[in-house]
Amino acid sequence: MPYPEPLVAPMRAELSAVGVHELKTAEEVDRAFEAASGKTMLLIVNSVCGCAAAMARPAVRMSMQAEQLPDMFTTVFAGQDLEATARARQHLAGLPPSSPSMFLIKDGEPVFALERRHIEGRSASAIATDLVTAYQQVCGSNDGVSPAAGEVAQDDQAPTSSTFRSIL
Repeated sequence: MPYPEPLVAPMRAELSAVGVHELKTAEEVDRAFEAASGKTMLLIVNSVCGCAAAMARPAVRMSMQAEQLPDMFTTVFAGQDLEATARARQHLAGLPPSSPSMFLIKDGEPVFALERRHIEGRSASAIATDLVTAYQQVCGSNDGVSPAAGEVAQDDQAPTSSTFRSIL
């Protein structure tokens, strides 16, 4: 049984107010993955839990201030949009269900994951730093070539944090 909409509405608004596109049906998830072909997309699995409120959603908002950004920002709400969340997890085959969580998708495939275990107990700014590092590595324009997993382009960028998890 899904959470009541009045309960989750303010939690949805935290992301939709900054331009994150809500995916509420399986069809919307499929269309988003199709639209992300040849692009990058951050998929956020939103949640009612405290770590989503205090760390995950604020981290996403902070990360959106970076110079390099994914082409698309999308979200499904675990515990509310059951069909959409289930379909998103089908697109993330092989990755365990986790909420909250964030996945950077490139050309329809997940290349970076922050699962609940990477979110709990950490500050929003530390999580935002992980996201920005992933954006720099995956979303940058290097004539179509991204640095290899765990590498950072040779410039002023900070090294990859110890919490960065590439799934390439």
